[in-house]
Amino acid sequence: MAVSQMEKISVIGPLGLEEKVLQIIQGMRNVELISANNNLSNDEILTPYTTPDQEDENAEASDVKETSVDYNRLLKRVQDALVFLKRYSPDDKQSTLKRKNVTMDQLQASYHEKELLEKLAEIEQLSNQLQIFASQKKELSVQENEFARWQYLDVLPKNTNLDSTRVVIGIINNKNQELFAAGLTQIPDIYTEEVYSSPHHNYYFLLYLQDQQVAVSQLLDQVSFKTVNYPYDVTPKEQYKIIKQELADISKKESKLKKEIGNLAKEIASLSLAEEVILASQQRQAARTLMAKSEDLFVLEGWLPKENQANILAALHEKIPQDNIVVEFSDAIKGEDVPTHLKNNRLVAPFEMLTEMYSLPKYDEVDPTPLMTPFYLVFFGMMVADIGYGLVMLIGTLIARRFFVLKRGMTRFVDFFMILSIPTILWGLIYGSFFGASLPAPFPILSTTDDVTTILLLSVVFGFIQIMFGLLVNGVLHIRKKEYLNAVKEGFAWQGLLIGLVIALLGQMILHNSTILYLGIIVAALCALSIVTIPIFQSTSKLKGLAKGVYGLYGVTGYIGDLVSYTRLMALGISGGSIAAAFNMLVGYMPPVVRFTFGVVLIIGLQALNLFLSLLSAYVHGARLQYVEFFGKFFTGGGRVFKPFTTQEKYINVENKTKKEEIARKK
Repeated sequence: MAVSQMEKISVIGPLGLEEKVLQIIQGMRNVELISANNNLSNDEILTPYTTPDQEDENAEASDVKETSVDYNRLLKRVQDALVFLKRYSPDDKQSTLKRKNVTMDQLQASYHEKELLEKLAEIEQLSNQLQIFASQKKELSVQENEFARWQYLDVLPKNTNLDSTRVVIGIINNKNQELFAAGLTQIPDIYTEEVYSSPHHNYYFLLYLQDQQVAVSQLLDQVSFKTVNYPYDVTPKEQYKIIKQELADISKKESKLKKEIGNLAKEIASLSLAEEVILASQQRQAARTLMAKSEDLFVLEGWLPKENQANILAALHEKIPQDNIVVEFSDAIKGEDVPTHLKNNRLVAPFEMLTEMYSLPKYDEVDPTPLMTPFYLVFFGMMVADIGYGLVMLIGTLIARRFFVLKRGMTRFVDFFMILSIPTILWGLIYGSFFGASLPAPFPILSTTDDVTTILLLSVVFGFIQIMFGLLVNGVLHIRKKEYLNAVKEGFAWQGLLIGLVIALLGQMILHNSTILYLGIIVAALCALSIVTIPIFQSTSKLKGLAKGVYGLYGVTGYIGDLVSYTRLMALGISGGSIAAAFNMLVGYMPPVVRFTFGVVLIIGLQALNLFLSLLSAYVHGARLQYVEFFGKFFTGGGRVFKPFTTQEKYINVENKTKKEEIARKK
């Protein structure tokens, strides 16, 4: 339970095997690739690792070759197809790929490029046809809207122009209506018909003599008459019917096409898998830039947790003959940028996310996760402290783990709350609380109404224990580094000072024993003297050392503040239970009919809200106590996160199993 010991892995092989090696490493998910800075301009460096014609032999043997596929373009086509199909899918649940665990081999086996391209071409053809229909409908809708105004004109404007008469149809603004009407009275023998009137415009049909062309043109210009060109061979009324029929026909074709597209929704799962494979291929393509290459060979380097050495070797040699590649391991050298990989058991591992939120330990630093976990369990349970809430957490997380394949991050989050449900139930038994209702005798062991002072003292005691433990860890870490004076000054002396003060308080206020009082004062004084004097011996300037020691001793006020911070364990535990009890009381006052109808829904909603707030408060404040009051005593952090080369796992989880392990699991 610590920071994993890291090794540098180097893979050397002939060109033509890069893709296969990258695919294996990507599927194992336990190697962080780094740039291989080897200078391969001189092939003599790699001569021992190859023989003549070996490159050609391996290139022929390799079933995974580098291709010139434009993955960016192919990925966009797949993603566009997925968006298109999901938009017209009749049932999202049936067409969505259900997350599952697969190996890298299984993922690659699901990908068939030729079939994918044919499927994409079919989908894109349907999409283009749908766009054509949409464009046609838009154009016809505009025409329909326009002819809806002219449909009452039952003559054909283009055929009514004679040698002696002319016809004009057009639109004027209502603001010019009076001026237009007045102008028409000045032109004799002109026929006007108002075809349609809207709140802002009027639509007119004009028939006048050829001799009146000049006068009519002047009037039309004066009132900003907008002439409409009518190119059709049928009357507006008939053309309106034709447009509506064309719209109906296109709508039918569109509906039929959408149904056909909906039938393709079953392809969403396979397209999602194809997207996963293409994303993985993109990552391998990018990883090639980290390789060093000569004319014949490549070198791939990365960081690997030492415990995974056997697995990666087995995976590589399972698919590539040992004579074809060379795999070497070397220990990390001081000064190298080594990533941090935490290694903890199943109980502690979910709590690593708390450490990661604060800061990962440096490669040569202690992992605080296993040291923090017992305290966090106790504190979280004490702050939620309800049997019912704990059971909801336990049952909910068990269902999630049993019936669903979750993303890796979500799996850890679910496991985190599954573990936390146990102390929540235990503290619920201690407080005798079940969804805010009090349990009968012999519960509660500690009453949140009658034993508030006891719970407060217990919170402070828990805090004191954690602070003492943090100081102990600090002292031990300094001893490991052979910094004995720092171990006393920053760890053991502070322990003695705080313990001495506690002994003095017990002797004065509880035991009323002067001997114990003086003993505590003496212990505290000696430890305080150590805190002040040790910096004097460590400093070249004795005066500066004394000032540093006195200033360090002033830090005792910070420890008082730390202890006070732990009172939140009492406050949150009592407040959550009190709010739940208040909700129960509120519903209890309702009439029976309302209580067992609307009241049931109300109490479920209120309890769910209180559960959410209680979990959120306990999660945040529990983490704060670790970060400020505990980590601050010994932990620095600043490590670089270990980023293994893997797939994006957008839709599926890739298992890092070798073929032998997969066969054994099936048996």
